[in-house]
Amino acid sequence: MTIVRSPLPREATRLDAPTEEACSARRGGAGLHGLQVADIDRAARLAAMRTGELGSVHSWELVTAVDGPGTRMTLFLNGCPLRCLYCQNPDTFAMKDGVPVMAEAVLDRLRRYLPVFRASGGGLTISGGEVLMQPSFATRLIRGAKAMGVHTALDTSGFLGAHASDELLADTDLLLLDVKSGDPDTYRRVTGRELEPTLEFGERVARRGDTEIWIRFVLVPGLTDDPDNVELVARYAASLNEIAPGTVTRVEVLPFHQMGRDKWRELGRAYPLEDAQPPTVALLDRVRGQFRSHGLTVY
Repeated sequence: MTIVRSPLPREATRLDAPTEEACSARRGGAGLHGLQVADIDRAARLAAMRTGELGSVHSWELVTAVDGPGTRMTLFLNGCPLRCLYCQNPDTFAMKDGVPVMAEAVLDRLRRYLPVFRASGGGLTISGGEVLMQPSFATRLIRGAKAMGVHTALDTSGFLGAHASDELLADTDLLLLDVKSGDPDTYRRVTGRELEPTLEFGERVARRGDTEIWIRFVLVPGLTDDPDNVELVARYAASLNEIAPGTVTRVEVLPFHQMGRDKWRELGRAYPLEDAQPPTVALLDRVRGQFRSHGLTVY
């Protein structure tokens, strides 16, 4: 089942942050409906993945006011090098667990929604997992979307930013950059990886000057909410605007929720944030205020 919602006015879709209800609905509606699964042997599959003709796909959906402006087709890929404690899609960790789908099948589906994209100012967002685990596939899809005149977005942690070619970035209109922490030790605790590649990738994109950036920060009480940690993320976001004024047009402070807990359990995994609570309104206001104090537009 695929969620299809009536397009909101363009201004509303650009400014309204995703609600918890929207996130819950999208998780329930994601699937592979309408995408033709590739039936090819392992050798052919590996060859097609190298050229980007085929990708390992988790699901897709059509949703409004999430993952960029307007009504968007968001494609979720399998494979991720991070192990975020709050991940709500742990079934995307391994690329082998995805379903093989040809790029042309995705583009054929995308083509059906051109009138919706034009009316709402929406387009294609590729997410994950981690989209840059499959850079050739992403490049082919983004290039195909641009050829149709469709707005394009990449949702990434930036950890594998070195995998993003200049060709891919040239065709990307919007980068949704998940900066999970500003403090390297906290970042390592949250993700199991190092922070520096994310910072370097954001700076590289800003220096190019042709891609809009939205910074995303997940606020988890007791994990990422330390004022010094938030301040580091805010300073980093502001620094990208110093590199190229107007590059970071939006910061989304996303409140932690427990909607991924059941999926961890279903996979037989111990959920590390079993007892964590969502942030209070007061904490959200404080953190958003820290970002706004650096001249950033915050939701």
